[in-house]
Order: sequence, then structure tokens, then C-alpha cells
Amino acid sequence: MPYLLGIDIGTTATKAVLIDTEGHILAETSAGSTLLSPHPGWAEEDANQWWDNVGRVCRDLWARGFQPEEIAAVGVSGMVPTVVLLDKEGRVLRPSIQQNDARAHQEIEDFRAQTDEEAILHRTGSAITQQSVGPKLLWLWRHEPEVMAQACKVLGSYDFINYRLTGEFSCEQNWALESGLFDMHRYDWADDLLALARIDRSWLGTVHRPSDVIGRVTPEAAAHTGLQVGTPVVAGSADHVASAFSAGLRQQGDLLVKLGGAGDILYVLDELAPDPRLYIDYHVVPGQYLLNGCMAASGSIIKWFRNTFAPELDYPALDAEGEQVPPGSDGLILLPYFLGEKTPINDPLARGVFFGLTLGHTRGHMYRAILEGIAYGFQHHLEVMAERGHRPTRTMVTNGGARSRLWKQITADVLGLRLHQIAEHPGSSLGAAFIAGMGVGLFQDWAEIEKYITIAAITEPNMDYHRRYQRLFRIYREIYERVKDLYPQLYRVTTDT
Repeated sequence: MPYLLGIDIGTTATKAVLIDTEGHILAETSAGSTLLSPHPGWAEEDANQWWDNVGRVCRDLWARGFQPEEIAAVGVSGMVPTVVLLDKEGRVLRPSIQQNDARAHQEIEDFRAQTDEEAILHRTGSAITQQSVGPKLLWLWRHEPEVMAQACKVLGSYDFINYRLTGEFSCEQNWALESGLFDMHRYDWADDLLALARIDRSWLGTVHRPSDVIGRVTPEAAAHTGLQVGTPVVAGSADHVASAFSAGLRQQGDLLVKLGGAGDILYVLDELAPDPRLYIDYHVVPGQYLLNGCMAASGSIIKWFRNTFAPELDYPALDAEGEQVPPGSDGLILLPYFLGEKTPINDPLARGVFFGLTLGHTRGHMYRAILEGIAYGFQHHLEVMAERGHRPTRTMVTNGGARSRLWKQITADVLGLRLHQIAEHPGSSLGAAFIAGMGVGLFQDWAEIEKYITIAAITEPNMDYHRRYQRLFRIYREIYERVKDLYPQLYRVTTDT
């Protein structure tokens, strides 16, 4: 029986999953990645580490007894729109600039000043924000001209791995769409926006749909990974899109809440309906779209809190402390803007705030307030969607945070929604593997993904708590409105040399 390999290039780890075509997940493995933040608001990673990790996870599969010749195809997903620069020899020139990096705030303003924002939204599907690729490239031209003088290619995370696997420069359609440089109506690069970013088409790969076979494993890649030379590789997918698909989001109204390092919330649409406060993506399923929000930091705040204030505790122990605190954390509210914020406020200068601290608050209060603050961020997105008439009919929950009963319950209570948890869900890597199967004809219908999906648990909201949280959510929203004008002042003071 042929197997399919899915690889996901994530913020904290490179993950791999091996599946057959009958609905079985045969193996999972991962290798850790390091998020770098050398300056406030910066988020970078080492793309060469991702490639090293790909070799590591593949060799781990072979060590378990699986054979490279059993792999019918490979699919790769990853963070989007990460920016990786290569020179003419294909070498990585500097650490990647991640999608949640907030350094290019001045360049964002410059892009806005030189364009019609409403027209940009109509053409590209997204406003000019912290996530846009053009301002980041302009920042590099201004601050690292010696790097840009050597650069000739810009790729996303999974496109980079596909290049390493096949030697082919390609660009999956959602990196193109989320870059802010792509005209979604013409399905082509916008040359005027490329010019603003001071690049041209030669820097970018050919745009492909997820299941397109873009190349085959080269001898060099085979030596690194152990994969068989000639194994087909498909274009793959943005991680959140692959994850949503593999969680069963296929119908208008389906909603996914991802409790991961960054907080993603995705809603299925049957029509292209962009909103300046949200992102829009092509669904894996042709003819459908995903309206989505992405919070720059969520689980990463939890990790920071544990490492800084409770390194002796594991996460279940922190959950136990948080469970002793009443809903609302006795008046303590967190703004979770530790890396600036992407959707829906699009404010790269925003910063985290604990509001309402007293001498009576404990570590447990702060921990619970973090979980509640992240949930308020999701609620903010639902509020924006509701303004456009988009209301969820079914809600799924995935990622590492779904293993926390407390985090799930707080999320359900704040949102007032029943959460369906996917059993042992590998996330994006499963979606990438299935896409590879579609690309080589081992699956005939996108609905076959249901073979891999089992509901493990349903978390019911406590509506009494929901009503309390709705009152606190209004305060949460007001805090940002009251302090947002201070963020630029704080930035100027802290960066004044």
C-alpha cells in the first residue's frame, strides 16, 4: 500500500506525519525549531534549521521501519507569509522574517501613503498590515542593503523546503495571496506593488495550486532526507489552511479555533468576501475560501509566562492553579499583544497589558487571565465576522492547547460556542499529506479527508460564565481604545538612541 508524507514547518517545530490511503495515521515525529526575537517586535527563524529538521524527521521514520520507496508523494505546509531570501546560488542570506514580525511599521505607513488602501483591499484581498510582505522587503532595502544587493529570490517557508526538495522555485497560491503583492482577480502578481517593494517577477516562483506536482526529489535532497530520488512533491499549503481542511472545515459556516503558538480562527466562505480587519485565503477545496484572523501571540505568551514565572511547573500544574481562580480572574484582564497585533486591530506597535492588578492577585490569577485574554482576542474576531453576517454553525478546536481542559473551557465560555475537539489531530501535516495524495491521484474527492477525522470530545459552554465574560470583553476592548495612542509614544522613547 502506498504511503503519503506530510511535513509542516511550524513556529516551534517541524512536524511530519505518514498516512496510508485508508484513513490511518501511521506515524508522527517532530524536531524543534527556535523562534528568535533579537529586538522588540522582531520574529525570525533559521530556514537552514527547518531543512535540517526535514532530514531529521525523515530519518526518524526510516529508523522506525518505514521504507522510502513506500512514499508515493510528499506535501509540505508551513507558516505564511514568512520571508526567506536566497542568493543566486540558492543560499539563505539571513534569518527568515516571520509573518508576525512587527519591525516594518514605518514601511507599512509608507506603503499606505503611496497606494489607495481601498483599491489594495479589493485587488489583493488584504489591507496593508504587519503581515504584508512588501513593507518587510522595503525595510530590508533600507536597513540591510548589503543583504538585498545579493538577494535574487524570495520564498515562503514551505516553498523554501519544496525548493530544497526539488530544486524548483515555486509559490503556493496562499503565500502569493497573503503577501499583499498578488492580484486575486487576475490571479497574477501586481507589477506596481512589486515595484513598491523594489523587486520584480524574477524574484518570485511560479504560482501553483496546492495539489499541483511542482517537482520531484533530487539526488541531493535524497541524500539529505533518505527519500527516494524522483518522489513527487506537491505545492502544499499554508499551515492554517491545511489544518482547517484536515479538521473537517468544508462547508460555509464551519469555524476552526486553533489554540497554538499563534492564535488562528478560520471561517469557511463560498464567496470571495475580504474585510480589511481580517485575512482571506484560498481554501484547499477549489471554489471555497477561508476568512481568517491571526493573533500574533497566544500560546507563545503561555510559554513565556511558564518559562519566566513558573519554570518548575508543567502546564497541567499551571492549569490546576488557574482552575482555582474564578472566571474573570477577580478583575484581572490581559491584552495579549506581546508581538504587536495582526488581526483584527492591525497594530504592530501594540504591546501586552495586564490591567487591574492588585496585591491579592496570584500567579494563578495571571495565568488564567492570559487564557481569558487570548479567548477575548478570538471573541473580537467573531464580533468582526458577525458584523458581516458570518455566524458559525459548527466549531472545531485543534492544536496543542486543545489538550488543556481549562483552556478549552475558558474558550468555550468566552465565545459561547460548543467546541468539537479532533482526536489526536496532527494538524497541518495531515492536510499536507492528503493534498499530496490528491496531487498524484490516490484520492478522488476532497471529502475523503473525513476518513481521518474523529471527534474526541465536545466542550459545552457555561452560559452564565459567558454572560460575565461578555461584560469583561467590553472592558477588554475599551482598554485598547484608551491606550492605543500611547503605543507610538512608548516606541519612540524606547528606541531613542
